[in-house]
Amino acid sequence: MSEPSRRHNSLLVKGYVYILQCSDGSYYTGSTVDLDKRLREHQDGKGANHTKKRLPVKLLYAEEYLSIAMAFEREKQIQGWSRPKKEALINGEFEVLPYLSECKNETNFKYYKEEK
Repeated sequence: MSEPSRRHNSLLVKGYVYILQCSDGSYYTGSTVDLDKRLREHQDGKGANHTKKRLPVKLLYAEEYLSIAMAFEREKQIQGWSRPKKEALINGEFEVLPYLSECKNETNFKYYKEEK
């Protein structure tokens, strides 16, 4: 299949992004076109290196997208998040997501304190 066809098909195939909790408490975020099959693969030790060393795994969260390309984009976004932000998403605490995205170091204008 040519590259343009592959790209075109990725826009037509439904996709999922998911978060697993591993036996050591760590989180794994992935995307797939077949969520049930991918979960079985993870449980059978045929998933990602991260999960096969930390079995069993438990599905904590999933989102469905119109295309696998969109699910993959979302996967990459979530992978960059902090653990507290992932936990807010898992727990449906959507209102705190923007706060958890803010820079909170001392150089941020909201937290900057002038020395007197």
